[in-house]
Amino acid sequence: MRLFEYVKAIKSPEQRLAWLVAIAVDAIQIGALPLFVAGGMSPADAVLDAVAALILIQLLGWHWAFLPTLAAELVPGFDLFPTWTAAVFFVTRRPVHPGEPEILPPGPAPARRP
Repeated sequence: MRLFEYVKAIKSPEQRLAWLVAIAVDAIQIGALPLFVAGGMSPADAVLDAVAALILIQLLGWHWAFLPTLAAELVPGFDLFPTWTAAVFFVTRRPVHPGEPEILPPGPAPARRP
């Protein structure tokens, strides 16, 4: 249920489209496994990964997470792991800034220190 809440919290249409592209590419690579079984040696795999990288960079901008993802896609059999979806999750997660105050749930106030 938390995943659906996370997806609902994404307001940017570019981020939603990036999620859709990443999930679709990973689903294609898992569903059409015989085409992509050779890993980086498969022309279909290389083209799909290059197109996915270009689309995601266009939607989200350059991020270092895309480089190891592209390298991991060259390893045979690694297409069974949803690497593009993991990269988009890493790029679109909301970072916590150290200067932000922590918002506590309602309840009794913490005891004061002497």
